[in-house]
Amino acid sequence: HISIVLILNHKNMSTLKVRVDQEKLDKAAYVLKCVAHPVRISIIDLLEQRERLTVSQLQEVLSIEQSLLSHHLTNMRDKGIVKTQREGKNVYYSLTDTTITTIIECIKGSKVF
Repeated sequence: HISIVLILNHKNMSTLKVRVDQEKLDKAAYVLKCVAHPVRISIIDLLEQRERLTVSQLQEVLSIEQSLLSHHLTNMRDKGIVKTQREGKNVYYSLTDTTITTIIECIKGSKVF
C-alpha cells in the first residue's frame, strides 16, 4: 500500500506549479514587508475609506504621535505605497495603487488573524 500511495502522491505533485512569476513574487514580498506593521495596515485601511488624508487627519484617528506617524508615512512613500500631494499648507497622502486594500479584506475575513 505504501508504494501505491507514493506513486499517487508523486503523480499529483507533477501537476503543481508556481502560478505567479518571480518578478511579481519579489514585488509582493517587498510590499508585504513594508506594510507588515499594525499602524501601516491601519493607514492603508483609512486611505481606502477616504481617497486622501492629511497627517493631522490620520493622527486624529490613529491617536499616535505625529513623529511616529510621519516615520511610517515616509517609509510607505519611499517604498511606493503612498504618494503625497501638497495643497497650500496641507500635504495629502493617498495610495499609489488601491489594489493593496485587498489585504484589509483578507485580514477581516481570515480565521488566522
